[in-house]
Amino acid sequence: MTLKQRYEGIVGYFAENIPSASSELVFDNPYQLLVAVILSAQCTDRRVNLVTPALFAAFPKPEDLATASAEDIYPYIKSVSYPNNKAKNLAGMARKLTAEFGGEVPSDIDSLMSLPGVGRKTANVIAAIIYNQPVIAVDTHVFRVSRRLGLSKGSTPRAVELDLEKHIPEDIRPIAHHWLLLHGRYICTALSPKCEKCPLTAYCRHYNMQ
Repeated sequence: MTLKQRYEGIVGYFAENIPSASSELVFDNPYQLLVAVILSAQCTDRRVNLVTPALFAAFPKPEDLATASAEDIYPYIKSVSYPNNKAKNLAGMARKLTAEFGGEVPSDIDSLMSLPGVGRKTANVIAAIIYNQPVIAVDTHVFRVSRRLGLSKGSTPRAVELDLEKHIPEDIRPIAHHWLLLHGRYICTALSPKCEKCPLTAYCRHYNMQ
């Protein structure tokens, strides 16, 4: 099987069977999504969704969060992973977002990555979901699934990102992130992949090498 055939088969399956896929984070605006994605690093979306309602009620706008200290934010997010560091990042992010971007979440990757707590993955998530930019965010799920399926041999998230963007058409890149992420979250899990339930075994390099 050629790499082109593998991509066509996998992308074709998702496009036909999961034409709509979106983030499982709950948010109402770009600011809320940015906060939620920062909190989601090494944490489940379910846990993040449990803490954000009270957080957003206390700090409904970037300007409100910008006036808060890490100590003010911590009680609202103490149940997520690495709450101390994330509280500091959220406070710093809000201050810079307010001071340099007028409280508006920027659309370009470099500007997003200039914000505390925002790495390339988070920036790509925002750019894809909010601004429908042709980028693919590579988190741990997307990284694992892409390598197992044989979509990439990249040894870093950035290398996998470049491979995916090279072979996946621009117009479906934003949704492709969700396809691969959800596949990794529910089927191609880290420790015990559910190969018996996977609809992609015909195309999967890992499965066919066993």
